[in-house]
Amino acid sequence: MRKRKVEVVVISDVHLGTYGCHAGELLSYLNSINPEKLVLNGDIIDIWQFRKRFFPKTHLQVIKKIIDLSTKGTEVYYITGNHDEMLRKFSDVSMGNIHIVDKLILKMNGSKAWIFHGDVFDASIQHTKWIAKLGGWGYDMLILLNRMINWVLVRMGREKYSLSKKIKNSVKKAVKYVADFEKVAADLAIDNGYKFVICGHIHQPQMVRKVNKQGTCLYMNSGDWIENLTALEYQNKRWELYHFHEDKLTPFYSDEDLKGMNYKELLAAITITGKK
Repeated sequence: MRKRKVEVVVISDVHLGTYGCHAGELLSYLNSINPEKLVLNGDIIDIWQFRKRFFPKTHLQVIKKIIDLSTKGTEVYYITGNHDEMLRKFSDVSMGNIHIVDKLILKMNGSKAWIFHGDVFDASIQHTKWIAKLGGWGYDMLILLNRMINWVLVRMGREKYSLSKKIKNSVKKAVKYVADFEKVAADLAIDNGYKFVICGHIHQPQMVRKVNKQGTCLYMNSGDWIENLTALEYQNKRWELYHFHEDKLTPFYSDEDLKGMNYKELLAAITITGKK
């Protein structure tokens, strides 16, 4: 299968190291594209919920694939999020084509895109971090329960069901939080002259035009790889919201050496690359 050339790809909220992460699907997606720039917009590795006993081979393969893309010329920008906030100690550090930053501004065809994770707007994380961490653990367990329910539903010939989406959509505070999040991000972008603002964090893929008295901007959210399996792509002067489920992309490997590596070999390859 030929790889699609894309100028910019933005993904966020992968949460490697958790039960809900769809690492295999993400790996298939990364193997299907050839991006000039890959923006990892926070919460890629879930350091909050990291546990030694759970970090599957596919999760390591995603890390190795990202490193391989960087060695082949892709500029990789790792924007720190709240679940990988420990990496903020290394902000503005570059290793070859991999750059760790807290936010990113990209110039594209005379306009500027402002990209950041979005947890700066979340007071629950800033002031009561232990509650946010507990909520993250609960969300992971909910996703695991949802997978078991969907396993039964599929075998009964019924459609899959999302518990977390049902809960979010039925709770007025959650709906209001998303709306407020989008408004604040858009208003700040317009005030600072950005035509595009891209966030992650809230796991709500979105692309919508925002307008206020000062001007307009395009608000976008790259979604997540827990439930929605989405990304943002920029090519030929336009942004598009990519949905893995709509792509009908079958799992494949363009890198046979990556496919053939066992767990220890992957871990060794990542460690050795990181020391260079």
